[in-house]
Amino acid sequence: MVEAPGYIPGHLMYNIAVIPGDGTGPEVVREGLKVLEAASQKYGFKYNTVNFDFGGERYLRTGEVLPDSAVEELRTFDAIYLGAIGHPKVKPGILEKGILLRLRFELDQYINLRPVKLYPGVWTPLKDKGPDEIDFVVVRENTEGLYAGSGGFLRKGTPDEVAIQESINTRKGVERCLRYAFEYCKKRNKRNTLTLCGKTNVLTYAFDLWNRAFNEVGAEYPDIKRDYAHVDAICMWMIKNPEWFDVIVTDNIFGDIITDLGAMIQGGMGIAAGGNINPEGVSMFEPIGGSAPKYTGQNVINPLAAISAVGMMMETLGQDTAANSIESAVIEVCRDHIKSLSAGKMGYSTNEVGDLVVQHLP
Repeated sequence: MVEAPGYIPGHLMYNIAVIPGDGTGPEVVREGLKVLEAASQKYGFKYNTVNFDFGGERYLRTGEVLPDSAVEELRTFDAIYLGAIGHPKVKPGILEKGILLRLRFELDQYINLRPVKLYPGVWTPLKDKGPDEIDFVVVRENTEGLYAGSGGFLRKGTPDEVAIQESINTRKGVERCLRYAFEYCKKRNKRNTLTLCGKTNVLTYAFDLWNRAFNEVGAEYPDIKRDYAHVDAICMWMIKNPEWFDVIVTDNIFGDIITDLGAMIQGGMGIAAGGNINPEGVSMFEPIGGSAPKYTGQNVINPLAAISAVGMMMETLGQDTAANSIESAVIEVCRDHIKSLSAGKMGYSTNEVGDLVVQHLP
């Protein structure tokens, strides 16, 4: 742990970088920090926050996306808390690649962790499915695959144009992701089943590596059952039989796709949180939904995903009691208070939902 400015000797102090970002990001981050403050007082840990203004407004004002010095500075924090990235006046891809992907790659946040859990009282589009059936976790490799940026153009802008995008999969990258997934499945101790999501019948090079490593690493975990499914079958079964899954591990692009499907079956983007994890370094936590610029400043956006991201951050930092308490409070608010997860339809304002979570911390 870094001894940050304001560090108090003899006390547990976390140094947290906050990137509120664009659109409604600052509004949901405000509520997440409100819950963090209440949890710190209740459960006896201390923290500092340092705000960074990376996002669309800074880019439009200065032309700067993410200074080189910022990556090294962020590396010294215990965690990063992110609101949202995406601005209607900035061409898609500039901020996402320049901030999100760059931080994931340069901080080696090689795991994207996405719980898919339906809380009581939350509507799901799946008929006859409830919280008992929708409760699994996706472990997505986060720094390789198609997102590694390998490829290019030939004869761009002509009728003979060629565009190549290559999927990069290294034994080291694949194995460390798989090992994390096996360890997570073991710690979760629910069904003790790890499912590899791939496409071995078509992507015969990349997923030959994934499949071999899966079985070789899996031999070290005799108590974890190993399963495999093609990505298209995973999409079908997540809808038809989500109760089949415990932990799913997959590559970058397939993980990106199936986690959005997972968010929908757990009630929508308003409840889905995720972590970009470097188990040996600094991790970044965020709500899955975008910046929702049309709701900016109206105090109607749902902050529960951002609050849940704080809970994930606490779990990763070892504050399990605080993490469990935040989740319990979110569950109670979903079950007993808000009418809907949709912006403007909750029956409460953004800040009132944050207050409700604070009030229900056990």
